[in-house]
Amino acid sequence: MTFQSVVRRLLAGMLALLAQGASAQIFDDGLPASWQCLGHCGVATADGDVSLAPNGGTHYGWISTDGGADGVLLPGVNGPEDSGGGSLLHSHLFTAAAGQALTFQFNYVTTDAGDFSDYAWVRLMNADHTQAALLVTARSSSGGGAVPGFGMPPPAAMLTPPFVNLTGVPPAWRPLGADSGTCYVEPCGMTDWVGAAYTIAAGGSYYLEFGVMNWFDTAADTGLAFDAIALDGAALPPVPEPAGWAQLAAGCCILALLRRRLR
Repeated sequence: MTFQSVVRRLLAGMLALLAQGASAQIFDDGLPASWQCLGHCGVATADGDVSLAPNGGTHYGWISTDGGADGVLLPGVNGPEDSGGGSLLHSHLFTAAAGQALTFQFNYVTTDAGDFSDYAWVRLMNADHTQAALLVTARSSSGGGAVPGFGMPPPAAMLTPPFVNLTGVPPAWRPLGADSGTCYVEPCGMTDWVGAAYTIAAGGSYYLEFGVMNWFDTAADTGLAFDAIALDGAALPPVPEPAGWAQLAAGCCILALLRRRLR
């Protein structure tokens, strides 16, 4: 192998490390292997009443109470003792600097309302699993409003539009399972896609948490779709593994030596 080919391979490896997450869309090939799901999570293309997200890809991510797990809830909201069937999805750990803009799209879809109002949320979590910010809440009210969530803590993200009602039409969407196309208590439906934007307050390592919870019972399911997640317009940059940092540092040293040699 020639000296020039070694340099080319080294540069290619460094560029690959620096270019990880160059696109905001991350679900066209399924949920990333580094993301962790409790309950029922997946990806879908345009399905039933849920279209593709603005600025997203050919698929979006989703979580659903259908096939969910017990014990899923948002701290501070909780629920009756017989609530159950929720789902949680955690992104990979990523790095962010203070002042960076975190943006994404979401769509709340529910067959429940009234006294059985399921709910969903998106949180920014610190690396130690404590909450950094409650970004989004969704939960229907008797009047049909669903975002921000009725009776839930105020969200920290700026929403576009800032207030959203449910469509009032039984939602057809396969992640709802057998409840797709039904409405247990009106008003049900979906919010359609809502934009969320949040300015990172302090630099550090974070992950996103997407959650949905079945309130009062395990019937009449609810889900949350999401897509186009970006940090300053690019996909969430993963925290490099130690080997990645070593490769990048070694590459920088070799390039510095090459520069001196050429001089």
